Amino acid sequence: MLTDPLTAAIAEAEKLVATAPHIRTDQDLAEGYGYLAGGIAACVHAAWAHSSSHPVLITGTGPYAKMGLDNPDTLYWGAAVRDDAEYVVTGRRGTTCDLSFQVLAGNYTDTNVPGNVTAFDDRAIHIEDDSTFEVRFGPGPADPARNYFPLARGSSQLVVREVYSDWSQRRGTIRIDRVDTLGTPAPEPTQQDAAKRYERAGRALVSRVKTWLQFPEWFYLKLPVNTLTEPRRTPGGLDTQYSSVGHYELADDEAMILTVPASDASYLGFQIGSLWYISLDYIHHQTSLNNAQAQVDPDGNVRIVIANRNPGVTNWIETLGRSRGILQFRWQRTDRELTAADGPTAQVVPFAAVAASLPFHESNRITGEAWAQRIAARQTAIADRMQA
Repeated sequence: MLTDPLTAAIAEAEKLVATAPHIRTDQDLAEGYGYLAGGIAACVHAAWAHSSSHPVLITGTGPYAKMGLDNPDTLYWGAAVRDDAEYVVTGRRGTTCDLSFQVLAGNYTDTNVPGNVTAFDDRAIHIEDDSTFEVRFGPGPADPARNYFPLARGSSQLVVREVYSDWSQRRGTIRIDRVDTLGTPAPEPTQQDAAKRYERAGRALVSRVKTWLQFPEWFYLKLPVNTLTEPRRTPGGLDTQYSSVGHYELADDEAMILTVPASDASYLGFQIGSLWYISLDYIHHQTSLNNAQAQVDPDGNVRIVIANRNPGVTNWIETLGRSRGILQFRWQRTDRELTAADGPTAQVVPFAAVAASLPFHESNRITGEAWAQRIAARQTAIADRMQA
């Protein structure tokens, strides 16, 4: 059967999920099977959309196909590129707080992080008064006047990120064309081509599961539990992006209070993730906050309460019953070096002591009705920008 390589890969990926070392509860396993379903859909989609001659920007992660600790504030797009071809990326800048471009050499695997060829945000390019832009990538030398960026040897993929702070910000538009094939038809698929695509989807699926199971081990779980690192440039990330990471383990009668200065960066976001290295449900629950959503205390600090139970405060991050998980801060579009003073501190307290541990608790409190309005705002904003 033509689909045998894919079905064999699905069976292998299912075994990897079922035997993942972090599984402790039925909830962990159920989440893993949902994660597997999203991976199958994403890998099949990518395999059949892939074209070296007529590239397209596709999304590899989203609410229903998560991977790589997907940021709830970000839309991700990716396209395959070749280092000997020239590409033009055109679009219209939305009103989001950040739009960035990154060229990678290679792929993420369970043994390798791809090389970062170039990474920049839209401040590095000329954008017309009507918000349209044109960016070129190719084998030639850099030419800032033409928004031209070189593709170094080994360049294999272009990643575009559109980052929201206020979730009602307007989404932009973007497309990619290979200059020498624009205006020509793509080759008609053959049976041999179909067989290769099923094989590619299967390989990608197994690699996807193996890879993102490894990342928490590399970058999070070896850190002391219930702590966060100082802000640091994101390894292999954008030049203007910093991150602070950690992992938590909390009992049902405990809470973690994170305190972080309100930043002068255009974007500051926080999220928790599961040990599948994916975001938790950010549509129907507040499992993330950014600088447009979080309440700032009178002393200029943001205080976030992570707990399974509802502490009745605006900046509550819901763990959704998960006693363990990933902690992640991101600063983007920064104009200066960040230091330890810009980073978060963490304190674990008994749940009953949350109110006493918040110096501005009275102003942090929120009613059930106001909380429901916050969740409704998340639901409608995601529906507007992220269709299933």
